[in-house]
Amino acid sequence: MNYNWNWGIFFETSPDGVHTYLTTLLLGTAWTLATALAAWCLALALGSLVGVIRTTPFPWLVRLGEAYVELFRDIPLLVQMFLWYFVLPELLPVSLGDWLKQLPDASFYTAVVALGFYTSARVAEQVRAGITSLARGQRFAALALGLTLPQAYGYVLLPMAYRIILPPLTSEFLNVIKNSAVALTIGLMELTARARAMQEMSFQVFEAFTAATIIYIIINIAVTFGMRWVEQRAAVPGLIGAAVPAATH
Repeated sequence: MNYNWNWGIFFETSPDGVHTYLTTLLLGTAWTLATALAAWCLALALGSLVGVIRTTPFPWLVRLGEAYVELFRDIPLLVQMFLWYFVLPELLPVSLGDWLKQLPDASFYTAVVALGFYTSARVAEQVRAGITSLARGQRFAALALGLTLPQAYGYVLLPMAYRIILPPLTSEFLNVIKNSAVALTIGLMELTARARAMQEMSFQVFEAFTAATIIYIIINIAVTFGMRWVEQRAAVPGLIGAAVPAATH
């Protein structure tokens, strides 16, 4: 059976009677970007906190951070998404659970929280690795200058650690964008969900997912070039990236 290609489908009106199929895909892209950006902010904040905790001289804090990482890293994202969306409201008091169920755009907020916590465990490992890769003398020097431990992390250790781990953080940001597609399972109409709805309504499956693929590629390429620019701007001459040119000879 021959497939009937129809690239003009994007300019036809979708079943909602208001938008074209192209517009619905762009609306889905907006939800994808909003979910990914919000989840990334949450993941970076929580991951940085847990990563710092795991490098402190307090054993009980280190164990707490390790438990956090293992909990959210070992459970698949899809399972976590279901737990946050379906199970958590049932475990809370009835009034609070009902409020969560009736919350407008509940799937969006759930996706942000689930994706943020899931990614934060991975970010925490990278922050920890970045801090431990620094010379121990930097911490001791900061403390010797009269800085408190939080100040030593905020002014000395974390700024350098972030510069070191920018490449893996870029990969994690790209993963957040791609992992946001899992949110379609809880009803968020992001890009993949819109493409799926388009192919179900128009039966133009190749056109729908080709468009979604191209949009994902454009977003990820833009993020990659943007993070490379940040990496170049944030590099410390003589310390980070100094050996890269020599390695190319």
